[in-house]
Amino acid sequence: MRVFARPSAAPRPVTTPAYAVAQSAAHQILVCKACKQGPDPRARGGALITRLRAALAEAGLDAAYEVAGTACLAGCVPDQGGACVLGWRAPGKATWLFGKIDPAGPVDDLVAFSRLYAAVADGWLAGRDCPPRLCDTTLARIPAAVMRAETGRAR
Repeated sequence: MRVFARPSAAPRPVTTPAYAVAQSAAHQILVCKACKQGPDPRARGGALITRLRAALAEAGLDAAYEVAGTACLAGCVPDQGGACVLGWRAPGKATWLFGKIDPAGPVDDLVAFSRLYAAVADGWLAGRDCPPRLCDTTLARIPAAVMRAETGRAR
């Protein structure tokens, strides 16, 4: 049986973690660049970022989206041969995480999902609404974090 130490009552200092990714557009696509598979794994994520940015610009979505590389998204599967993990997020919207994305494959479904995600106010789509190549690669759909202010309660 494991016994965990109770956290101290003192608040932890608030700092920006090294893995934090600032967001400067309404929507953000995060591309994992930390995978340790293959001869030059970071090049795969970097190449996908470049291709995705170009495809979003061609689709007229570049003003709505920022595409950024990030540290490990913890969704890779080692036996998948170097597939990438991508996440879509926006303030007040559900976050989506997809795995097994071929960094050299077509990006049309990624652009199609980006268009759908931007059009839905809360980011909550049914899995069947996802473009075909993304249907079987969904790792998570995480509800938006909404901070609730409580009044009249002692803390």
